[in-house]
Amino acid sequence: MPGIERVVANDETKIKHCYAIVSGKGGVGKSFVTSLLASRARAKGYKVGILDGDIVGPSIPKLFNIHEVAYGNEKQHIVPALTESGIKIISSNLMVEHEDDPIIWRGSLVTSLLKQFYTEVAWGDVDFLFLDMPPGTSDVTLTAFQSIPIDGVIIVTSPQELVSLIVKKAIKMAKMMNIPIIGIVENMSYLECPHCKEKINLYGKSKLEEYAKENELTPLCALPLRPDMSELLDSEKVEEVAKHFDEIDKVLEVLEK
Repeated sequence: MPGIERVVANDETKIKHCYAIVSGKGGVGKSFVTSLLASRARAKGYKVGILDGDIVGPSIPKLFNIHEVAYGNEKQHIVPALTESGIKIISSNLMVEHEDDPIIWRGSLVTSLLKQFYTEVAWGDVDFLFLDMPPGTSDVTLTAFQSIPIDGVIIVTSPQELVSLIVKKAIKMAKMMNIPIIGIVENMSYLECPHCKEKINLYGKSKLEEYAKENELTPLCALPLRPDMSELLDSEKVEEVAKHFDEIDKVLEVLEK
């Protein structure tokens, strides 16, 4: 946007593409979608990073079984944590002594940390940097859209009508700020029986195609609820879980183009 100062990465960082994953409210699985996308991209050989932009409610480290504290290198840049497959991760949970310590900060400090995660982390060479944004249209999302060079956003929603209605706010925000919208992912679209693979529409018939058309968006994929994956998720093994969600590759294919 004209008049807005974009932040610049440090000399230890070369980010080829940066995408933000956003939603209108919490509870739709935005961090889960971010983790799946990053894991599948890494499995295809891409160099991947995740910037956990949900400063006061981080969940990315736990999904990847990361419980360490971040540290600085000789250039005073923050060294991101690495997952088992080599995904680079930075999160506010890596900046506190105890991972259950709350971040009790005012908005200006929260947005400042978000920008620092982009400018002061030694990301190295990254093909895809995924920003897991907090839900809604708060200061953090506004700061990211204004300050960080984002190539596009991926909207995450769920089938419930109320949630879809709220997500429209995030869609309109991105459009108002001239951030390209890559498309929309419908999470928890249906329940997949672990035995017979039958699709059960817990929240009614999927509205992905209809909703995408109404908002002039590209429908990317519909992700199922997978009860058989809950144990792996509880064990903080989202990279293993990602192997069972081929649907997310449709999103990656769009990004690759």
